[in-house]
Amino acid sequence: MRFSTSWLLCLGLAVLHFPTDLSAQGSGIDDSTVVFGQSAAFFGPAAELGKELRLGLEAAFFEANANGGINGRRVRLVSIDDGYEPGRAIANTRELIEKKGVFALIGAVGTPTSRSAAPIAAEFGIPFVAPFTGADFLRNADKLPNVVNLRASYQQEINEMVERLITDRGITKIGILYQNDSFGRSGLQGLVSSLNSRGLELAASSTYSRNTTAVKTAVIDLRLDDPGGVVIVGAYKPAAAAIKWANEIGFNPVFFNISFVGSRALVRELGNDMEDVFMTQVMPDYLAEDIEIAVRYRQALTQMWPGAAMGFSSFEGYVAGRMALEALEGCGENPDRECFRRRFSDPEPMDLGGLILQFGGGDNQGLDLVFLTRLGNKRDFEPIGSIGVQEGAR
Repeated sequence: MRFSTSWLLCLGLAVLHFPTDLSAQGSGIDDSTVVFGQSAAFFGPAAELGKELRLGLEAAFFEANANGGINGRRVRLVSIDDGYEPGRAIANTRELIEKKGVFALIGAVGTPTSRSAAPIAAEFGIPFVAPFTGADFLRNADKLPNVVNLRASYQQEINEMVERLITDRGITKIGILYQNDSFGRSGLQGLVSSLNSRGLELAASSTYSRNTTAVKTAVIDLRLDDPGGVVIVGAYKPAAAAIKWANEIGFNPVFFNISFVGSRALVRELGNDMEDVFMTQVMPDYLAEDIEIAVRYRQALTQMWPGAAMGFSSFEGYVAGRMALEALEGCGENPDRECFRRRFSDPEPMDLGGLILQFGGGDNQGLDLVFLTRLGNKRDFEPIGSIGVQEGAR
């Protein structure tokens, strides 16, 4: 199936503009439509993350609408740019709730923005679904009962990094470069905790300011302690700048990026001809042929936007959209927010097509999976089983 450019443009306008009676009603739902809202970065140093996540969400909603919607209702997404800044995320969240009257919020990008927006959503009783962050505070279901997480936590990602550095490479001198905000500090705390649990201490630590690429001094500071492995907790532009600068000055540790960085965005900034650059992922391989939801993601994205580039971030957006739609459909012909929220406290596994989500018992996180990928020379980041030297050689 193929669609004309004009038709796709109309679809995009329909996503951004929806009937005003939905706002007035304040429930985000009427007899024909359900509206989800998204505040994320679409401009600035984290823009590609927001764009890719939105692309995946729209692909999931497009697929549902092409098949008659959810219990007869079409699904729409309203997205507003927050530039990866907490203050703007607060304003956007209020606008989406108070003026747009969305049914739920979905696909927020980042820890500092989610830290600002999630409590506001909780105040209004609005579900806060699948934020693109692994921050621990969002996994406290008692304090934030409106939050539904899809992905593994940053702690789980960092635990995997430390295990692989020690087991596969024998590296015990591990440092960190982190963004100086709640996101970066959560990564710092996670790394210290993971190292301490193994009787190790942090070998080196350096930081940079959010929404900048001023990382040269931070890299030079790290080099002074000469760690064999460096965990990067930051956005793709400063991460790429740091790795390139380290290469220029002859500082060549094993670099491990957390999933938030975005694999396709990092490759665009960095290139793909460097050794020992790895990333943890929280989604399986989006090119897998034996995972139904990966196959459906590729089909939906191709049908909605022929030629669109695929990647882990847009795949996560698609899975997030499918997760939300599965819960919505389970509420029947008269869904409301309370039923929607309860669907994510049900201990019954949620099968999205070869990807099993497990909630319930105070656990508001659907997946605990962490995967390894390596900067590749044939695609952006390619799945691997370990970071051993024999697999890292080109």
